[in-house]
Amino acid sequence: MKATIQKNDKKAKTVISIISIIVFLIIVSLGRIQLNINIGFNIHVFATINAYINTAIALILILALIAVKNKKYYLHKRLMSIALILSIVFLLSYIAHHILAGDTKFGGVGLIKYFYYFILITHIFLAAVILPLILFTTYRGLTAEFGKHKKIARITFPLWLYVAITGPTIYCLIHPYY
Repeated sequence: MKATIQKNDKKAKTVISIISIIVFLIIVSLGRIQLNINIGFNIHVFATINAYINTAIALILILALIAVKNKKYYLHKRLMSIALILSIVFLLSYIAHHILAGDTKFGGVGLIKYFYYFILITHIFLAAVILPLILFTTYRGLTAEFGKHKKIARITFPLWLYVAITGPTIYCLIHPYY
């Protein structure tokens, strides 16, 4: 398989760093921004959409892993492209939901509360870390540096899958408190 983009590590590191920092700052600032407007429908529909998108991403990641293990590299590339596009859609929907709805407090008590906060904290931390890893892994694949791609994908894949699975889990746990 040939390279899709020309290798330029310096430029790639700069672009990936800038994108990662901007997205991180946007997400961090969401706790301070809320628009009080009536958009004419239930704003929590964005949270539902996010849960479905994350579920789809998790399934696509698993299918992409199966494809690459079976040496179906073009299928793997297409599936990963879909996962990336869905991740962008997720990010936009996530931002829209938080700007319109603000934060929701979890109302569960007992063991479920500790389970929820464990999942939430690990999800938030890994979601912050995963973006540059996803972008660097993608870069290595697109430049046909498959040894480096495989090495970083061994770290990126389980973290991305964890974030994609725990997102809908968090949604299911907090949904009753919207």
